[in-house]
Amino acid sequence: MALIKKSLTFQNRVGYFYLMKPSGIYILLIFGVSIAISGASGLSAAKGTPPRLSAYEGKSFAGPKDPEFKNYERALQNHIARRIQKRFGIDLDSKSYSGFDLLEIEALFRMKKSDEPLDLFLKLFPKTP
Repeated sequence: MALIKKSLTFQNRVGYFYLMKPSGIYILLIFGVSIAISGASGLSAAKGTPPRLSAYEGKSFAGPKDPEFKNYERALQNHIARRIQKRFGIDLDSKSYSGFDLLEIEALFRMKKSDEPLDLFLKLFPKTP
């Protein structure tokens, strides 16, 4: 009698998962995908921002003459110039371009065709002394 009861219990568990309503499966699937996405985004965020720039996260500045903004701009310029040099092999003077110009230059370099020269894109951004 105990042998029959154990096998019936096993059959009921298998039958439960086999005959589970689709809405329950969708909830489990959405829960699993959301955990995977949140874990992956946490890993990329931890790797991406260098500590010099992460010190300025969430801060607001009074204007371009604010000393904290100037420090942020300098850190951004150095970081982006190093990234461009590492990825594309072009040594740009970080003081000749603003941080946002360097971000635009990097984006254009990434989107350029393989046969286009890089100097063509640098002519779009005038150097500032």
